[in-house]
Amino acid sequence: MCGIVGYIGKRQAADLLVEGLSKLEYRGYDSAGVAIIEDEKISVRKLKGRLANLENDLNTNSINGHIGIGHTRWATHGEPSDVNSHPHSNGNATISVVHNGIIENYMRLREWLTGKGYEFLSETDTEVIPNLVDYYYRDGRSLFDAVVKATSKLEGSFAIGVIANNEPDKIIAVRKDSPLIVGLGEDESFIASDIPAVLNHTRDVYLLEDKEFVILTKDGVELRTEDGEKIEKEVYHVTWNVDAAEKGGYDSFMLKEIHEQPKAIKDTMAGRVALNEKVNLGDFKLTSEELENMDRIYIVACGTAYNAGLMGKVAIEDLARIPVEVAIASEFRYRNPIVTNKTLIVTLSQSGETADTLAVLRDAKKIGAKTLAITNVVGSSISREADSVIYTMAGPEIAVASTKAYTTQAVVMNLLGMY
Repeated sequence: MCGIVGYIGKRQAADLLVEGLSKLEYRGYDSAGVAIIEDEKISVRKLKGRLANLENDLNTNSINGHIGIGHTRWATHGEPSDVNSHPHSNGNATISVVHNGIIENYMRLREWLTGKGYEFLSETDTEVIPNLVDYYYRDGRSLFDAVVKATSKLEGSFAIGVIANNEPDKIIAVRKDSPLIVGLGEDESFIASDIPAVLNHTRDVYLLEDKEFVILTKDGVELRTEDGEKIEKEVYHVTWNVDAAEKGGYDSFMLKEIHEQPKAIKDTMAGRVALNEKVNLGDFKLTSEELENMDRIYIVACGTAYNAGLMGKVAIEDLARIPVEVAIASEFRYRNPIVTNKTLIVTLSQSGETADTLAVLRDAKKIGAKTLAITNVVGSSISREADSVIYTMAGPEIAVASTKAYTTQAVVMNLLGMY
């Protein structure tokens, strides 16, 4: 999974971008790069391989500037190579973009832009974005308006950071179905695809929702809708320590997280279960009457969370005697399942941002089904959009192979059956 970092402030951007990307290395990647505005020109440096390759190159031939964007790529379109690495720019390198996600209509946009005289250097879907922004920017729009217009033409999922040498004092960012946060520092601001990238510098962040745009300048941060209207959003304060996202003396994140399982299980059960007491799920918004009227439950998830859902089926059917089906989200959303207002859709996701699981949740709400989210991340899209939410208390899970996130999901599944 790709990583995004952006910085604007008084400090050297290159150092902070590389540091932020290093906090996202757990996502896996095959190349890394940065784009930094230096003397009102965009300097791009991107290399195949480990982040250390980029860091060594910048140490040898530095880029000086106080605004920039960085990226670690996991190849989707095009082989791992320097040219396919992010950031991507338009033909004359006046606009640069970093992007997570998939642009599903990129071939159609690429053909259209080629007809307008644009040339493409890479095999990626991302390269259409800076060229599309440039096309609308040439009409005299501001960079913000050009990004809004360009993203209205994109189909798929994206988290995007954009800089332009003609407006060297700002970063424009937006998300749709791909995570992006804004870090709020003193006289500086950040964007990132995950919180650990900014934790060394701020604990105050905005958790962006779909189609929320951000304008970052040296004077602060503005959140806007695609119509340009300002958005007032609550600041989320991160309570877990920076150490929680570090290895803490272990050889790997996975080994550390294996040893964190007993604490994670205890934290997940704390306040919810006690001898001779009913299970207490806290701010659980579905009433007893609503639960009693449910004629079926679907547990929908992907990957590891799907396996926790299988445990949930056994627990709920055994204890509550309600029929339960467990489904893979990427299949469930396309198969026209029988869902009514007497159906409970339980969505499991460690991150709370799993695209297919989130799509199932939204479709279920349109039909009128009741929805319950089980997730590890407070403020995530799935937790915000579900009718009710139960949090696993696993803390940040960095390793790709899930350990404590899975075991805490299994605990919650059993608690739900008991409830």
